[in-house]
Amino acid sequence: MPAPVQQKIIIEDIKDGVIIMPGGDLRGILMASSVNFSLKSTEEQDSIIFKYQGFLNSLDFPVQILMVSRHLNIDEYLSFVEQKKKEQANELLRIQIAEYFDFIKNIVQIGNIMDQSFYVIVPLSRVEKKESGIAEKLGLFKKTQNEDTKGFDELKTQLWQRLEYVAGGLAGLGIKSAPLNTEEITQLFYRLYNMGTKSVPTAAPKE
Repeated sequence: MPAPVQQKIIIEDIKDGVIIMPGGDLRGILMASSVNFSLKSTEEQDSIIFKYQGFLNSLDFPVQILMVSRHLNIDEYLSFVEQKKKEQANELLRIQIAEYFDFIKNIVQIGNIMDQSFYVIVPLSRVEKKESGIAEKLGLFKKTQNEDTKGFDELKTQLWQRLEYVAGGLAGLGIKSAPLNTEEITQLFYRLYNMGTKSVPTAAPKE
């Protein structure tokens, strides 16, 4: 019998918009907009590449960039249009709505339209990795358990500082971004582990 999906997701909890990993490490997720690079002029493209390179070089922690592509689901919208056609008393308008319905449906089916979402995952380790001092290497004393570990609130503050820094760097590239809250992170995991279902359009990050 296949194992439940929950057993395949290697996380301990999602709290206050933060993913808590086994061992206490944290992850935050930014949802990001996109830039149509191909429509930019050569000068604009060079500028974006240069700024992106500078942004990556300024980071002293790793980040993961995730793109999720799924077939666009407009079933609810088509149902709405169909209902409006039934409610329309004017015969000519009913015909026009029916033609519009068929046009939109064919565009999505033939064009194979995809819904793409972009995310940046930012990590923070619970235990700071520092070089051991000579006294510790010689075994003269041992670190206490809490010396390199921090509470959740303190770690969350540091993680949000990283998220804000990444968001600022993306803004310099013309990319809007916003952190996901607990519900949005849960929905993202659900979509990732249920890739057989079609995607419903999601709102872009707000300023």
